[in-house]
Amino acid sequence: MESAEPDLSRYFEVAHVANRCAVLTGAGVSAESGMPTFRGEQGLWKEYRPEELATPEAFQRNPELVWEWYEYRRGMLEGIQPNEGHRALASAEQFFEEFTLITQNIDGLHQAAGSTDVVELHGNIRRDRCHDCGAGRGEEEAMECTCGGLFRPDVVWFGESLPPQAISMAFSAAQSADLLFSVGTSTMVYPAAQLPYLAKDAGAFVVEVNPEPTPFTPLADLAVRGPSGQWLPRLLDPLGSPAGGGNS
Repeated sequence: MESAEPDLSRYFEVAHVANRCAVLTGAGVSAESGMPTFRGEQGLWKEYRPEELATPEAFQRNPELVWEWYEYRRGMLEGIQPNEGHRALASAEQFFEEFTLITQNIDGLHQAAGSTDVVELHGNIRRDRCHDCGAGRGEEEAMECTCGGLFRPDVVWFGESLPPQAISMAFSAAQSADLLFSVGTSTMVYPAAQLPYLAKDAGAFVVEVNPEPTPFTPLADLAVRGPSGQWLPRLLDPLGSPAGGGNS
């Protein structure tokens, strides 16, 4: 159901008794914090397109150039803070026996808001790992790993598979959830876009929070139009009151 002021009564009936909650977040959540878009203001960085830089082949050809671009992007993160949507999700962990936060974002804003054990489908731009062996990089380590490989940003590039463990955890959480939120995501980029459908097929109550309709909207049990920073506190904060909140 979808309207300017949706009826939330059925949602709260389900949420107050739900034990397992899963959340999928996309770029829309970070955009509300002022996070720059992936492609930048003009869709270009210098004369390069992201598709020409965010690939293993680009890194092998010119690691210095790729690192320059990622340092530029990391610099753009400075000063960006979690918004009310991030904070509402961090607080919601305590309201359910099982709570799984799955994100397509790489900015670490969920963790900055206090969320723990975030399932990062596309990695994290704030971390580095070895391109060859996958080992993490400490702050004082050189650009070259002890195995001889070069360190790179710990993100998923074009042409690379998503982390198997992250995908497994995400699919498992979606299929076992009583309640799933799809927030700030177009549900058009797979395999993440499959998660709301899996949850729905498994019997979960699915809530979509997005400014615009998506392909999944007709199937959502509750679809609200607007920013997550407005809607998530309204949907989640009441669960922490004495009157409700899963089995907390």
